[in-house]
Amino acid sequence: MALINSPDAAFRLARTIISDIALYNREKILSGIKNDNIFDLLEKELNEGLELYKSRVDPELDKKNNFYNRAIVDILIKRNGNIESEIW
Repeated sequence: MALINSPDAAFRLARTIISDIALYNREKILSGIKNDNIFDLLEKELNEGLELYKSRVDPELDKKNNFYNRAIVDILIKRNGNIESEIW
């Protein structure tokens, strides 16, 4: 399988992976934002997602763009900004 070398395709893949994580881990996200430990609670899922992402995207493209981490912020954090938390 050819590696993804398009920035748009790489960002779509990252967003798809994080969207799936968000879909299947809603309770962990709610708890993690409320208690400021979201990355601890989702460590396994986020690491598995990152490995999948890295296996599909050209490493040279990933060096220049941090699509996976941007997707985490966009989907897990920004979309849940309405959850009460001491951090915001």
